Amino acid sequence: MEKSKVLVVGGTGYLGKRLVKASLAEGHETYILNRAEIGVDIDKVQMLLSFKEQGAHLVSGSFTDHQSLVKAIKLVDVVICTISGVHIRSHQILLQLKLIDAIKEAGNVKRFLPSEFGTDPARMEDALEPGRVTFDDKMIVRKAIEDAQIPFTYISANCFAGYFLGGLCQPGKILPSRDSVVFLGDGNKKVFTVFMLHVFLNSDTVFLSQKGLEYAEQVGLIHYYHVCYEGCLTNFEIGNDAVEASELYPEIKYTTVEEYMKRYL
Repeated sequence: MEKSKVLVVGGTGYLGKRLVKASLAEGHETYILNRAEIGVDIDKVQMLLSFKEQGAHLVSGSFTDHQSLVKAIKLVDVVICTISGVHIRSHQILLQLKLIDAIKEAGNVKRFLPSEFGTDPARMEDALEPGRVTFDDKMIVRKAIEDAQIPFTYISANCFAGYFLGGLCQPGKILPSRDSVVFLGDGNKKVFTVFMLHVFLNSDTVFLSQKGLEYAEQVGLIHYYHVCYEGCLTNFEIGNDAVEASELYPEIKYTTVEEYMKRYL
């Protein structure tokens, strides 16, 4: 397998640190954007130093310094953005648009993976408010990537097992209840969850799936509605413009739901 020079943006986050580990394990020359924005967060600093000890390169850069991003990007072939989507509306869009501008100016990137890793936004144009904000934002980023003619891969990972399976799909819970569980919907909708992430570099799309509430909570509950009531993760055919991950990487040993849930016994 041909090795790449990979830059992970957001390498200390929930997804980022896992992608850094996966990239190193696969033997890719791995760079992490050491953003000035982390300040004096000692846990993140120690994580970065730990990755450095494992062979990763730390590259200084900031979203407030365009040329620092360009300089970092010129070191690599592949850029993976894992900036958190917790800050719903504008924050993630703004940062990714700045990153896209830097990638376009650098002109050397063979593959860009934006921060998506959820439900495919192109299939969610009929999503309800306020939950559709997530998908609309991602489509803004996609348009900017395609307008800039940057080679890309969109990873639609759907539901992450750590958030959904552990809490038995109960909103706001990540550990299973031993007392009671509320079934969302009629119990017949299929849901895809993802346990392990690997670096996908070769295709255009990869599939792995209110009152009194805070805005982010309202957005999250709408996502639960589309997944558990409408079955939005399985009510379509993938089509010729994408590929399903288990077909792309048949050599990977995938974890079943039953195997995953044994940790909670």
